[in-house]
Amino acid sequence: MARTATTSDVFNAIAEPQRRQILMLLRTGERPVTELAQELRMSQPGASKHLRVLREVGLVRDRRAGKQRLYGLDARGLRPVHEWTGGFERFWNESFDRLDEYVRELEQERQED
Repeated sequence: MARTATTSDVFNAIAEPQRRQILMLLRTGERPVTELAQELRMSQPGASKHLRVLREVGLVRDRRAGKQRLYGLDARGLRPVHEWTGGFERFWNESFDRLDEYVRELEQERQED
């Protein structure tokens, strides 16, 4: 089965490391594409392409501010990722609980020796 186009699937969009970096930078507030490109050491057209993908999947919003366009994070688009990863929370909690119990058993055995 073919993968969904990057521009329509949030999971594919965030699979690209530079897009994840853009999202991290936007957590602190809106930024123009030129600032993002400079921070990521990439060309402005390259940053614009990544921003377009992120905007199309609903992770980034933009607005005009004078002559420039500011981009901001729209974390609501991450809901499917959060819900999917949240399903693993029980797995990890149970794994850590078992590890904790094992460590306590080892400590108890040491004290008994």
